[in-house]
Amino acid sequence: MRGIVWLDKAVKTYRNETQTLPELRISGDTSQFAYKNKQGHRSAIRISRIVSETLRLGNTDNVRWFVMGDDDTVFVTDNLVRILNKYDHNQYYYIGSLSESHLQNIYFSYGMAYGGGGFAISYPLAKALEKMQDKCIQRYPGLYGSDDRMQACMAELGVPLTKELGFHQYDVYGNLFGLLGAHPVTPLVSLHHLDVVEPIFPNMNQVAALKHLKIPMDLDSAGLMQQSICYDRSNGWTLSVSWGFAVQIFRGVLSPREIEMPSRTFLNWYRRADYTAYAFNTRPVMRNPCQKPFVFSTCRVQNWKTTRLRVSTRVPAFLIRCANGKMTDPDQVERIEVYKKPDPHLWDR
Repeated sequence: MRGIVWLDKAVKTYRNETQTLPELRISGDTSQFAYKNKQGHRSAIRISRIVSETLRLGNTDNVRWFVMGDDDTVFVTDNLVRILNKYDHNQYYYIGSLSESHLQNIYFSYGMAYGGGGFAISYPLAKALEKMQDKCIQRYPGLYGSDDRMQACMAELGVPLTKELGFHQYDVYGNLFGLLGAHPVTPLVSLHHLDVVEPIFPNMNQVAALKHLKIPMDLDSAGLMQQSICYDRSNGWTLSVSWGFAVQIFRGVLSPREIEMPSRTFLNWYRRADYTAYAFNTRPVMRNPCQKPFVFSTCRVQNWKTTRLRVSTRVPAFLIRCANGKMTDPDQVERIEVYKKPDPHLWDR
């Protein structure tokens, strides 16, 4: 796997950075292409041509896929490889996912891979795209972004979007906890818009939170964010474990059908829109103190006896007490440890 960062103009670099930075390239001139969308920016044309420009660089022996993301896209590379290994790279494939916003998908397309979540194009498809893309772009001067231009050319080539739910555009504001705590049953491939939402771990900034996430990612990327639901019958609790991220304790017995739905800790990209404007099912944040979960965020991950992982989680500073004689209150729980055997072949079955 190798990467290239495409820029619109040269940037200053220092000699000691050459070993740590990926290859930097300057995009070709796009002044000959018309751009007529009054709400967008013509840089969309430059960005849409990056796959073709990368192919023209040559040195593509043994290349199977071209993967593209934004400057604020974070990829879990092991899981990206796991997803792409499912498909025959000798065929035409255009792989990605949609926006979380129903309105975004209506305005742009339900058949488009959103660029912030990242998308993958097989090598034969990239070759076909390179031959026709410049003429294709000229036919769509009114489109907004680079990803809808890419989808327009895919449509002309007759290649539909293959949806993989692990690519995340995250067209939301606020806190991603509800989405990450109930991740779909698929590998986590990408995160986007992390500069817009709150840090994914409490009491950290964005960079520190991503570094913190990298610890469980390195130990067991296949299981990262995968949700397990279990029950403590003696205490009358429902537990939701999102591996490497958080554990929630709910008072009472809640069905898996309810717990697997993301709670609305986030806001729609269109701030005036309500919960009906999401492209998936959600559940409200519980307002009754007796129904709110106790949340334990991952604070320590380590190898334990070489075959298992130990996850220690800390209690948040604020806990809600609930006087209910029918069930035990979790307010005395100080730490939860989750033991999990890493399974790199989890998604091969």
